[in-house]
Amino acid sequence: QVQVVESGGGLVQAGDSLTLSCAASGRPGGRYPIGWFRQAPGKEREFVAAISWNGDSTYYADSVKGRFTISRDSAKNTAWLQMNSLKPDDTAVYYCAAVVYGPLDLTRATTYDYWGQGTQVTVSQ
Repeated sequence: QVQVVESGGGLVQAGDSLTLSCAASGRPGGRYPIGWFRQAPGKEREFVAAISWNGDSTYYADSVKGRFTISRDSAKNTAWLQMNSLKPDDTAVYYCAAVVYGPLDLTRATTYDYWGQGTQVTVSQ
């Protein structure tokens, strides 16, 4: 069993920055690819960003490329999502997820085995 916990959401104004944190734990020695997804009211859950287990590879949705940065501390299975130049369209519940069993298309929600409870990000005009 792997536990995934997000933190760092909140209410900000357009143009502000916010950093989300994600901690995955539960399997000694385990190192997991981690992804961020978001879901706005009335919309499907969508991919935001992902990072490989060792941090060598990162992936971004076109809508956040150049504004968001994903990073990680592989030794601690902790990841961060630095969000800059936030827009009202970024308002959503943000979910962190970890891959334990594969496969490894990190842009697909079905790839991920364990999910956090979500953290709300609200961007006002």
